[in-house]
Amino acid sequence: MISVENLQVNYGQSVVIPNMSFNAEQGEILGIIGRNGMGKSTLFRALIGMIPTVAGKIILNENEITGQPSHRRVAKGVAFVPQGRMIFPYLSVYENLISGVAGKVRREAVEEIYSLFPVLQEMRNRKGGNLSGGQQQQLAIGRALMTNPSVLLLDEPTEGIQPSIIKDISRSLREIRDLKKLTIVVSEQVLSFVLDTCDNIMVIDKGKLVREDRRSDVDADQIKQMLAV
Repeated sequence: MISVENLQVNYGQSVVIPNMSFNAEQGEILGIIGRNGMGKSTLFRALIGMIPTVAGKIILNENEITGQPSHRRVAKGVAFVPQGRMIFPYLSVYENLISGVAGKVRREAVEEIYSLFPVLQEMRNRKGGNLSGGQQQQLAIGRALMTNPSVLLLDEPTEGIQPSIIKDISRSLREIRDLKKLTIVVSEQVLSFVLDTCDNIMVIDKGKLVREDRRSDVDADQIKQMLAV
C-alpha cells in the first residue's frame, strides 16, 4: 500500500534520515517507535510532503508520489494527523470535520465518523478548542478520515492524553482498520500503545530503522532498553 525506498531527508546541512526503506501493506497497522529527536516527525512530514526529500522514493498503491505537493498526496489517498493535532480551535467539531473535504460533504461520511467517535456527535457544536486533549485527537483522526484515505499517518497520537483515552484510541484505530481496510502508520514513544495497537513494530534510532518485529515476536524488555538509551 505504501512503500518507502532509500529515503533521505535533510534539515539544512544536517542529514536527519540517511537511508530508510520499509513497506506497510493494506490493512496493516505499522508502529514506528523511538525516543524524541530520532527522526519520527521528520519522516512523517516527508511522507505527506511538508518537507522535501533529498533522495529515494515514496510509492503509494504502486504510484510514485515523491516530490508531489501535500494536497496531491491527500487527493491520492494519504491522510496525516500531525503531532499536537492542530485542530482549528475556533471552529465547531462539525466544521473541523469537514474542513479538509473537497466538494460536497456526504452526510454518510460524517455519520460514519460519529459512529466511530460518539463523543464527537455529542459535542458537534462545541468549539474545537474547548475539547479535552483526547477528544481533540479523536477529532483530528475523524477529520483525516473524511478525505477517505487508503493510508493514515499518525504522528505521536498519545501525546498529552490520559491513559484511559489512549486505550480508546487504540481500540478505535483497530476498528477503523478492520472497517475500512486502511493502512495505518503510527509514530510513537509509548511502547504500551504500540503493543496494544500495531501488527508490526519498527524501532527508529538517529534516523535509521534498527529493529523490526511482528507484534507476536516482540521482546518488550529489549525494546524498552533501546528506548531508554
